[in-house]
Amino acid sequence: MSVRPSAARAVGILAAGFCTLAASAAFGAAPAAANYPNRPIRLITPFPPGATTDALSRIIALRMGENWGQSVLVDNRPGAGGMVGTELAARAPADGYTIVNVISSHAVNPFIYSKLTFDAIKDFTPVIPLARVASVLVVPGTSQITSIKDLVAVARANPGKISFGSAGTGSSSHLTGELFRLLAKADITHVPYKGGAPALNDVLGGNIPLVIGTTTTVTPFVRSGKLRALAVTSARRSKLLPDVPALAEQGFPEIDATEWWAILAPAGTPQDIALKLNGEITRIMTLPDVAEQLNGFGAEFIGGSPADLMAFIKREMTRWSAVVKAAKIKAD
Repeated sequence: MSVRPSAARAVGILAAGFCTLAASAAFGAAPAAANYPNRPIRLITPFPPGATTDALSRIIALRMGENWGQSVLVDNRPGAGGMVGTELAARAPADGYTIVNVISSHAVNPFIYSKLTFDAIKDFTPVIPLARVASVLVVPGTSQITSIKDLVAVARANPGKISFGSAGTGSSSHLTGELFRLLAKADITHVPYKGGAPALNDVLGGNIPLVIGTTTTVTPFVRSGKLRALAVTSARRSKLLPDVPALAEQGFPEIDATEWWAILAPAGTPQDIALKLNGEITRIMTLPDVAEQLNGFGAEFIGGSPADLMAFIKREMTRWSAVVKAAKIKAD
């Protein structure tokens, strides 16, 4: 069967079109990050102004805005242990113009809340592991408890009479305290507060015998003698409190717990945008003046790729889900 010249030309044009489409598919469309950003970016911070999370977000927002020539707006959305702001980020357009600064409770909330409205893994694109800070077990400066050995002995001799305060149910300080309690085989009662500051005020006032707080908040009071630090919860000693031994040095090698922060974007955010954000935040966090600010918080930059962050969050979920189950923790 013969093909007329006009039909042959049409077939040729159609074939050329298919070749063009195939080439486009092979080489990919223009990178999404090529013109990114060309408008303001929103950095959701699920905690109120003044918190460490807020301070870290503002460090990033200021320097990113200066370097990219676009405003980076810190949007404080506190509530429900960080879940209000995190859910808002999960539902935002996946275009790189909304990111969120989550904390370590992001890996715990799925196990303590029965009606979580987002998936901690599937609803987010990982960007970068941001920073971490150790917690400290502290007692009033006048307490007769002077060491972890003393604490365990007193707790075992007085079941249920020793309590520890934390920043709230599911917080890093709460989970660390529960892990310590399980390993020490001591009946210590958890008292949740609405944030680290109220818990700190109560231990300073002598209303509670033990609090687990971050090095950022407790260090000034330890140095003044108002509080006594028994141990830090990280595997290594804190630079802010170099004379305070880690729990790992005092018979609890299994404990290496820190509060951490990470930047996420909504699921479906183009990978090249996530990588561009990752590179810019890495640049910011390694600036000498930013490193100095982190040292002032008692924090350290973690860093790594988006894939590193995803793997880290999954490991944290596996680890802390076991503690939640063993300690029978529920927030609702």
